[in-house]
Amino acid sequence: MSNRLRAPGRLPRTVRVDPDLVPSAERPARHRSDHQSALLRLVDQAAGAAGDLLALAVPVDCVCCGAEDRALCIACDRNIRRLTHEPFRAERGAPALMDVDGTVLLPVVAAGVYREELAQALLSFKRHGQHQLGDSLGRALAGAVRAATDGAEGICLVPVPTSNAAFLKRGFSPVHLLLRKVSRQLPELRVAHVLEKSGTGVLQLPGGQKGLDRGGRARRVRGSMRVHQRGRKRLPGHRCVIVDDVLTTGATLSEAARALHLAGAVVAGAVVLAATRPPDSAGSGAASAEARGEGHDLEKNKPGKDE
Repeated sequence: MSNRLRAPGRLPRTVRVDPDLVPSAERPARHRSDHQSALLRLVDQAAGAAGDLLALAVPVDCVCCGAEDRALCIACDRNIRRLTHEPFRAERGAPALMDVDGTVLLPVVAAGVYREELAQALLSFKRHGQHQLGDSLGRALAGAVRAATDGAEGICLVPVPTSNAAFLKRGFSPVHLLLRKVSRQLPELRVAHVLEKSGTGVLQLPGGQKGLDRGGRARRVRGSMRVHQRGRKRLPGHRCVIVDDVLTTGATLSEAARALHLAGAVVAGAVVLAATRPPDSAGSGAASAEARGEGHDLEKNKPGKDE
């Protein structure tokens, strides 16, 4: 089966669909190092040992299950590996990426479904940027990028820019930070930081996209991105894959693709770390609550909202 990105509107004959619709057989998770080099594996082991020592001085709890001594315990890290073991095509759950006749406007490969440990770790990473969470999530995103670009040449990865308000609040861009992890594992792929907020779209307004339905999200992101001046000189004719953290309605990816197309780039598709359940038309219900980040409070296990 192939998850490789194809031209918009052309699906491969055999595509792994949403794992909730066609669940695969359970299989034991296998530990794999991020590096082929023995020296780099040794460095990672030393970093892990240093993290264990730091945990003695500064106690931490697992963001998923509350186990002591690690921001992400071994069991929860294994579950994230299980949830992202087989990347899948996810655009059919995003209304903005599908035409009314069922034609695919932008193919998307997702590392996993936005749920359980993957959702909790991603929310905590976006709130606090914890290094150990970044390693695990970056590994999962790299797997999806590898599946989407396997065999393709001349692909450059284009991260979706974060809003100015979110960057000032967090102090970092989650997607850009995860792409650094991806670059360690896939150094042959170039990352092009060419998208920026235009300042003219409505995405800059307070409130973000939380709680919006499909139409509201589309209106909020319309015209919110552009390719900066240096990027316009480099992009024409280049094949790009857009990278984001979470796929909901697809409005953000659609806007990023529009900006790249206007700059002359060839958008081959997109890759996301997690795909949510499709929200309903009213923007309410369990699916939309999950898409908005509700249903998990990372500290107290009570319902809450993503910040």
